[in-house]
Amino acid sequence: MNVLLRIAKGIDWVNERLGGFVCRLTLAMVLVASYNTIARYFGRYVGLNLTSNALLETQWYLFSIVFLLGAAYALRHNVHVRVDVVYAHLHARARAWINLIGGGLLLLPFSIFAIWASWRPVYSSWRIHEMSPDPGGLPRYPIKMLIPVAFLLIILQGVAEMIKIVVFLRHGEESESKKYDVGTR
Repeated sequence: MNVLLRIAKGIDWVNERLGGFVCRLTLAMVLVASYNTIARYFGRYVGLNLTSNALLETQWYLFSIVFLLGAAYALRHNVHVRVDVVYAHLHARARAWINLIGGGLLLLPFSIFAIWASWRPVYSSWRIHEMSPDPGGLPRYPIKMLIPVAFLLIILQGVAEMIKIVVFLRHGEESESKKYDVGTR
């Protein structure tokens, strides 16, 4: 069990570092979006084009990176979207069981399917070095590669969470949830 917990801790470490990177990238995304907005309106006022398709696509790409790479980080910290009407009122062990079953029956199969479904289009995009159809646009193939990468990170984090839940369920005490960092908050 200790080996599995070390694996889970390693996965947590990777997604924690990526989450820190995504936080900094969020600031860059906001700055680029702010510049695009201000430049578009100010440019109309002075009669100049102060922004470009490349800057607009940079904004979209940054958003995509934040969303895709931030998903595993959100799962790690249990801050993903959830309907808490009943879940929030359940005992920690019941929440752990829901997370374990949901991870095994929904999260992992869906993530595997997403990798399978995205792999061929991503491969085709890389093979032809797909570019944006817009004048001055950016290459599309690098950003498309983040789709299967993001779902791989989600799978890994899902496995890490499931390991921690199994340890929590085997040890039985609610106080152990903090020790194993189980997402049963």
